[in-house]
Amino acid sequence: MNQHRNEVALPSFADAGTLVARQLKNFAKRHKVISGSYVFGILFLLLVGSGTKLTMDQMREYDHIMSTIDLQAEFEASEYFARTNNAYRQTKGWFSCDSLCQRNKRRMEDAAASLEDIRREGYARMSDAKSVAGIFSEIGVEEVKDSFWKYYNAGKRFAKKQSMWDAMFVGMRSMSRDESMAEYLLKMVVQVLINFSLGLVGALCVFIFGVWGIIKSYQADPFTAVVFFVGSCCAGFAFVSTYLFALFGATAGGLYSVAKVIESNARIEGGGGRRQNVQNHAHVY
Repeated sequence: MNQHRNEVALPSFADAGTLVARQLKNFAKRHKVISGSYVFGILFLLLVGSGTKLTMDQMREYDHIMSTIDLQAEFEASEYFARTNNAYRQTKGWFSCDSLCQRNKRRMEDAAASLEDIRREGYARMSDAKSVAGIFSEIGVEEVKDSFWKYYNAGKRFAKKQSMWDAMFVGMRSMSRDESMAEYLLKMVVQVLINFSLGLVGALCVFIFGVWGIIKSYQADPFTAVVFFVGSCCAGFAFVSTYLFALFGATAGGLYSVAKVIESNARIEGGGGRRQNVQNHAHVY
């Protein structure tokens, strides 16, 4: 008796690519705000680029204002605060503070207030210098880019470190349950994708929260500030979503290739088995 098995064949690479493209098109139509933000972010990156060059007068005025910031005074105030804070902590008891401790505490508080005043004055002068350049200048754009890359790299470091811990704990659980190596690798792939998604999305949220402070330091007018803020947020979203899409796509493509190889090998083995059965029946008759 011949046994027929219903096998579901995987689509070809071309069909799979067409299916993915169709799904992306449908997603863009259904979520116009998300797709519009993505496109606006790409256009913002292309239009802004590295920022506008400063003129000679702007550069001269910017350097002049920046040179008025007293870095030496801030260094000395910071050093004095560190000494007074150390003295206060050494004389402070667990639940009490005697007269010597109270005196050191007042010195520490005065030093902290003096340091804060110096820093506030320095930030104000730096803000005046930034206002000469403008948020769309090469200085402003570079500062925003540095902020994004700082949080982006921190998110990737979080994902890598978390994935290392997951590899150890998932491996221990897999050994206790007698799971195969394929099941362990599949779990790790999923966990790595989750870690990178959490790390980069978290980094994007922190960047969005902090970029408004950078824009305010350039003393931009409300319209310019809002346009740059929205553009920066959309650009960060476009980059992170593109990176995650490429990561998920590469992983899915790798798993799909492995599945196609397994399917091809199964067909070859099945064909060889069927030919052997035909030959055996022929010998019997």
